[in-house]
Amino acid sequence: MAQSQRDVRTRIRAVKNIEKITSAMAMVAAARLRRAVQRVEALRPYANAIRRMTRQAAEASGAIRRVPILQEHLEVRTVGLLLVAGDRGLAGAFNSNVVRAGVAAGREHEAAGRRVVYFASGRRAASSLTFRGLEPADSFTGFTDRPAYADARRIAERLMAAFLDDEVDRVEIIYNSFVSAISQVVRRETLLPLQEATVLEEHRPEEPPPGAGQHRARPEYEPDPEPVLKRLVPDYVEVSVYRALLESTASEHGARMTAMRNASDNAGDLIKDLTLQMNRARQAEITQEIMEVVAGAEGLG
Repeated sequence: MAQSQRDVRTRIRAVKNIEKITSAMAMVAAARLRRAVQRVEALRPYANAIRRMTRQAAEASGAIRRVPILQEHLEVRTVGLLLVAGDRGLAGAFNSNVVRAGVAAGREHEAAGRRVVYFASGRRAASSLTFRGLEPADSFTGFTDRPAYADARRIAERLMAAFLDDEVDRVEIIYNSFVSAISQVVRRETLLPLQEATVLEEHRPEEPPPGAGQHRARPEYEPDPEPVLKRLVPDYVEVSVYRALLESTASEHGARMTAMRNASDNAGDLIKDLTLQMNRARQAEITQEIMEVVAGAEGLG
């Protein structure tokens, strides 16, 4: 019985150490989450604006036919899928949700007779794809805790090169969109070609969309929208990728904070159960010793 108590004490100490670690990780994730959310909120209006400007310039005239990256391929035979996840785990289902959505999207395209080329942002996405036998054509790692614009530019240049070189005919991006600290939504967007790209507009539900009920003049370009498009389109792709990286980072910190808080709560519950188990074992041992003393006394009497 004494050995059993020692085992329980050892387990209690181990669980308490784990609880300290998970509590510290939850606090670190909460601090990083606040900064990540600020970056997301600051970028969202700019990202929406540059998408609108790019689409307006593309629709202004026939300049779209003279900008190579805006040329739609005659047939979509190959689709590039960029999966945006994290470099680390311990974030609940954050990484696995993106990988599952990416694999499901790939199977959907393959069922339609298209070939799929995977790109991965984050070690978890790259390793999960490799484990499933879906080796990514390129992977980008080492920055998911705090992505910089240069990281987005590097990814965007690779995707644009793949599109221009006919390596892929369409580019889609799959990532966790940040809703709140306890809610992240996996989003799938078409990045290229621009004509099929998803345009997200953020506005409060109780407010009308921007420009609703107003007559908005069509922009005029002097001398021609073509140079504007050539400048805007790369920025549009880079900002779209950067936004996905920031949304994913905020989602990762929120998911890790929630997961670590849940782990700390579970550790606390386990410590209570183990303490109760140890107390019962101690009481049983004391009762047994008393019974032995009484039996000995009766034998002497």
